[in-house]
Amino acid sequence: MVDIDEVTAAPGPDLLTPDNCAVLFVDHQPQMFFGTGSGDRGAIINATVGLAKAARVFDVPVVLSTVAAESFSGPLLPQLADVFPDHKIVDRTSMNAWEDVAFVEAVKATGRKKLVIAGLWTEVCVVLPTLSALAQGYEVYVVTDASGGVSPQAHEHAVQRMIQAGAVPVTWVQVLLELQRDWAREETYGPTTQVVKEHAGAYGLGIVYAQAVIGAHAAG
Repeated sequence: MVDIDEVTAAPGPDLLTPDNCAVLFVDHQPQMFFGTGSGDRGAIINATVGLAKAARVFDVPVVLSTVAAESFSGPLLPQLADVFPDHKIVDRTSMNAWEDVAFVEAVKATGRKKLVIAGLWTEVCVVLPTLSALAQGYEVYVVTDASGGVSPQAHEHAVQRMIQAGAVPVTWVQVLLELQRDWAREETYGPTTQVVKEHAGAYGLGIVYAQAVIGAHAAG
């Protein structure tokens, strides 16, 4: 039981912050999207780009990875590459990114133990590195709406498998708002609400309405 005198106004150790996490994007490529059937592919693209912009707003380190980009799967999703135009992309032959030395070294170079991961397909290229990272002591947060599988069952079963192994399911908006956490943080208020307006659908329209009616500093 926590002594109430020890309670302080500070984030708990389980919360994602700009200083404790890294975001991993795995295999958001044309060929992988062609085979995705677990949900609307346009929505997955939107969530992926929203997550990328969230990482950029808060200067969270990212790892971008593809599989067989030149021989089979095609280049990284252009909208994602545009968010990080100068970022190195780790291309692999392995389905499990965690079996690629360059990928693991890129993760280690971030210095972060909390890994936020999204990718295609959930049942292969997300679940395999997630299980491997968990086994090596990392905390893993799976962005389920920025990931997709070949069928609804494949996606859901993979998510459940990762949860049972200790991963935490999240959505891209959840990650964005957890990083912001306080609307009084003016340095990221504007960029955060801009990402919401661009990618969060009706929530974004709500901010547009509130800012038009109430004023430019309406809280999100």
